[in-house]
Amino acid sequence: MESLLLSSDAVRESVQLPAVVDAVESAFAAYARGDVQMPAKSYIDLPQYDGDFRSMPAYVEADDWEAAAVKWVNSHVNNPDSHDLPTVMGTIVYSDPETAYPLALIDGTVLTRLRTGAAAAVATRHLAPEDATTLGLVGAGIQSHVQLRAIARVRPIDSVVVSDVDDEAIADFRERFGEDYDIRSGSVEAAAACPVVSTTTPVRDPIVEAVGDRTHVNAMGADAAGKQELASELLQGAKLVIDDYEQCTHSGEINVPWTAGLLDDDDIHAELGDIVAGNAEGRTGDDGVTVFDSTGLAIQDVAAAHVVYERAATEGIGTRFPLVGTET
Repeated sequence: MESLLLSSDAVRESVQLPAVVDAVESAFAAYARGDVQMPAKSYIDLPQYDGDFRSMPAYVEADDWEAAAVKWVNSHVNNPDSHDLPTVMGTIVYSDPETAYPLALIDGTVLTRLRTGAAAAVATRHLAPEDATTLGLVGAGIQSHVQLRAIARVRPIDSVVVSDVDDEAIADFRERFGEDYDIRSGSVEAAAACPVVSTTTPVRDPIVEAVGDRTHVNAMGADAAGKQELASELLQGAKLVIDDYEQCTHSGEINVPWTAGLLDDDDIHAELGDIVAGNAEGRTGDDGVTVFDSTGLAIQDVAAAHVVYERAATEGIGTRFPLVGTET
C-alpha cells in the first residue's frame, strides 16, 4: 500500500469549500450525538524557543462517512523574523480507521484555515439573519479571506466592510475580492454594525464594544487564556453558542469574563453541535445579537481532511509513496 502526500498546493487543488462546510457541519452533529472520540488537546511547551507543540487527535463517525486523524501543530512566534517560517505550521496524519494505515500526510496549515472558515459558515447558517447580505470583518489577515469565502456559501453576501490597523492588509483584501464584492474599509464600529461579523484578531483587550441589533458574530480570534475580542457587556447580552464547553471556558472568547464570574452556565445557550443536531434552537424571530465562540476542534480537522483526501485520491492529486512497509 502507498500513502498520499498532499502539500499546501495539493490541498488547495483538492479542496471543495462547500463540501468542507457540509462535512464540518456533519462532524458537529456527530459530536452532539456522541459519535466522535476527541481527547483533549495536549501541549509541549518550549519557552526556550518561544513556542509550543500541540497534538489534536480525533475520530468521527458521521452519517455517511468515518475518518480518523491527528494534527501536529505549533506556534513559534519568532519564526517569521528569525527563520523565515510561518508562526503556525501543521501536519495531519490521516488514517484508515479499520486498519490504521496512514492514508495521507496532509499540510495542516492551509487545512486549518479552511476548517476554521467552515465552522464560521456552519454557525452563520444556523444563527445569522437569513437576509444578511453584508459581512463585517474585524481583522484583514489570511483567515478573513477564508471567512468571506465560506460565509458567502451560506448567505448571499454582496458587500464587505473590513477593518484593520494594517492598511496593506486591507489593500490586499480588496485586490483579492474587489471584483466580486463591494469592499469598503471602515472602523471597527462600522464593521461590527453589519448583520454578520467575523472577528479574527489576537487581541487581549476587547476592541468590539457594540454590534447591530440583530447581528450575528463569529468570534474566531481568541485561542488562549486571556484573549478577548468582544466586550464583556456585549457577551452578557447576546445569545451565546460555543463549539466546546471545556475549550471555550478555558481559552475561547468567553474565557476572560467567565474567569471573572461575569458569565456562567446559564449564559450559554448551546454548543453548536446541539443546534446542528436539532437538540437546541438556532436563530429564532425573537433573537437579537448572537455570538459563536470558536476555539477550533480536532473533529473539524478530520472532516476537512476527509474531503481533501477523497478528492485527491479520486482525481490523482498529490504524490504517492510507500511510507509504511507491509511486512508482518
